[in-house]
Amino acid sequence: MPSKVEKVPCFWCCSVRAGLYAASVGMLNLRCLAIVFDLDETLIVANTMRSFESRIEMLSRRMDIEDDPVRVAGMSAEIKRYIEDRELLKEFIDTDTVTDNGRIVGTQKEEVQPMPGVQERLVRPVIRLPERNAILTRINPEIRDTSVFVKLRPAWEDLRSYLTAKGRKRFEVYVCTMAERDYALEIWRLLDPEANLISLNNLSDRVVCVKAGSKKSLQHVFREGGCHPKMAMVIDDRLQVWDEKDQHRVHVVPAYAPYYAPQAEMANAVPVLCVARNVACNVRGGFFREFDENLLKKVFELLYENELLDLPYAPDVGDYLVSEDPNFPPSNKDPAPIPEGMSGTEVEKRLNGRAYQGDQKQISSSIRPSDDARVAIRGTLGSSNVQPNGGSMAIVPSLFVTVLQEIGRLCNSKVEFRSTVSTSKITQFSVEVLFSNEKIGNGIGKTRDEAQVQAAEKALQNLQSNYLSYVAPIAGVLNKDTSKSSRNGNGFLEDDLDSDGDTAMQEPSGSKSEQKDHSNVDRLPSVLSLIRELCLEDQHVVFRDQVRNPGQKRR
Repeated sequence: MPSKVEKVPCFWCCSVRAGLYAASVGMLNLRCLAIVFDLDETLIVANTMRSFESRIEMLSRRMDIEDDPVRVAGMSAEIKRYIEDRELLKEFIDTDTVTDNGRIVGTQKEEVQPMPGVQERLVRPVIRLPERNAILTRINPEIRDTSVFVKLRPAWEDLRSYLTAKGRKRFEVYVCTMAERDYALEIWRLLDPEANLISLNNLSDRVVCVKAGSKKSLQHVFREGGCHPKMAMVIDDRLQVWDEKDQHRVHVVPAYAPYYAPQAEMANAVPVLCVARNVACNVRGGFFREFDENLLKKVFELLYENELLDLPYAPDVGDYLVSEDPNFPPSNKDPAPIPEGMSGTEVEKRLNGRAYQGDQKQISSSIRPSDDARVAIRGTLGSSNVQPNGGSMAIVPSLFVTVLQEIGRLCNSKVEFRSTVSTSKITQFSVEVLFSNEKIGNGIGKTRDEAQVQAAEKALQNLQSNYLSYVAPIAGVLNKDTSKSSRNGNGFLEDDLDSDGDTAMQEPSGSKSEQKDHSNVDRLPSVLSLIRELCLEDQHVVFRDQVRNPGQKRR
């Protein structure tokens, strides 16, 4: 990279997990991101005889104590649907055939292609019922009780076709589930019978089974360095099962409930998985637009004397993960009263009674370090001198979010960003920041990323104002000048914090803005240093409500 001082080649060296650089460069060159699918209640609903019977029994008990005739009628119809599919599964178990609308359908013997290193040839009996969007299969062909009735979510074909359209991969596909491994592999085989989404060579690494009760994590999905978490999106019906740092990359779909609400999938003008397809398309477009138009240009402007903080903001899939339909529900507000199919530990209980041993590639969710922990080493060829940076540092937008998360980590407190979509004439996004479940800031912007950064800025203002006023007399390490650059005592930016969150942040203008930003950046290391020292010394951190001057007008 060029240097303002040295006339010899200069370089930066960044340490990352083995294989991550090559994988990331390959994906960027191909304009490819990663997409991670959950299985149960996201793409399919599966039941065994025992799970069918337990759900029928549970609904029958509820009907006995229910007084509302409308609900009773709904439960009765739901039980009828369960019984109908249970009878098909029972017939499949007993005779390897099913009678569908008076037509007898026999099994097809489908050979499961062995994965590399596995010599055993496996042939499963399978019945596909396209009209019902259902498949019957047997996890262990030798044990009939491992037979499963699988309902595929409508529009899966549309989503699958988009991922591999025209023979060009738009996404590298992964699966992360809490189900038992052999079950997960068979379900994925039914969803991707031609192995177009995940090749047989990659199947073992890309189907990740997490122990029930553990958090799912992109860090563990990509444990072999196949992708950086910032380049991956997730399709799942549950948000809270994912690690906090990955939740903003999850597109949450309503849980698939074919027995409780069989018409729900088609009630919307656009089916759920078609919405997911469109979201994925928008995410990919936004990510690579930012990469091409901003990141690449700014990277080539960097000099050897720059600092890490001068690096341009790297696009994150989560910045573009906004549903195409503002009215589309971000979570399941009216889920089925009982789970529709098996998931997690239930799959193991139902299917683990068989006589064969499966490869349990289950991942604990708290053992590997983060990819975001980067080590940068600078040097020059033929010179041992390190030149200071002659210019001022520019604030990377994500720095405010990073600082806030670092404060939360050092204080052992949870930092949470909650976002909503406003329904005004001009669609805006509102994000509020919670620190240990206490609201400390909010932001409004045209994009989720803009609102999140603004919310983090305001939260840092509020934290510094209240926190420093409490701990400065104790610590005695801050310069008095740190309280003079703001007319209202707030720290990093000069804007008032509107605790009601009804107004957007006003931008300072002219040369004053540049001076304030420079002053704020200079103070940032001092603030972080103080917080780090206090946390190491087991000092207690207390946040107090900001005291307003009675004569000061609220804005």
